Amino acid sequence: MNHVEGKVTLLSAGPGDLDLLTLRAAKALAAADILMLDDLANPEIVTLAPNARVIRVGKRGGCRSTPQAFIERLMQRYARKGLHVVRVKGGDALLFGRAGEEISALRHAGIAVDIVNGVSSGFAAAAGLGISLTHRDHCQGVTFVTAHMQDHSQPDWAALAATGTTLAIYMGMSRIASIAQALLLALRADTPAAVVQHAGSPDEKRLVTTLDRLAAEATAAGLGSPAVILIGSAIGEAVEFACHSRQGLAHAA
Repeated sequence: MNHVEGKVTLLSAGPGDLDLLTLRAAKALAAADILMLDDLANPEIVTLAPNARVIRVGKRGGCRSTPQAFIERLMQRYARKGLHVVRVKGGDALLFGRAGEEISALRHAGIAVDIVNGVSSGFAAAAGLGISLTHRDHCQGVTFVTAHMQDHSQPDWAALAATGTTLAIYMGMSRIASIAQALLLALRADTPAAVVQHAGSPDEKRLVTTLDRLAAEATAAGLGSPAVILIGSAIGEAVEFACHSRQGLAHAA
């Protein structure tokens, strides 16, 4: 009897809307035996994997989460049975999705790994605002940064501000006040800033303001996780776009 080799696909589910899935993602879902579903992925994604057993392995900052080591063991267990395991991650798996840890664990276990890229919530947030994160009239690039450090420390916000890039800050809503305060030591108070909650989904909410008013207005608007915070002069382009937005973009007067 031949030994059947299983494998794991780390699948990027995008920020919410299933229309943003790639064709490659849809093919992988259709071929899945086991679907390990992240909390941030659209739950309707299971309809694209009709033959798969669904296992929910949510991981959310500040919430009760499935331990990472358990997720890695589970993937290995099913792959060793010759099954195709599809590990579904919200956004893009390679951006703040712990893909590095999972790839390393699977490779050390001798299990084949495929990676399917997707749309990260930072890009979906920019699309919702109708702006470019790398507008050449405003910046020289974009920096993706997480505010949720493993050791609970803060990034060097002054150094990040000094890069002259648009800052796309993930997992920062629980500490938005301290982030804004730290950036105000290096950036002008009127630096354009935005928050986009549930980017790329029907529940998307947007706020465009300035850095000095960011925390207060985000709190007043009831915005919370999951959301992306965008800071930099390129975000100012969203002010003009607000006049044409069908979904009603909030802007500080």
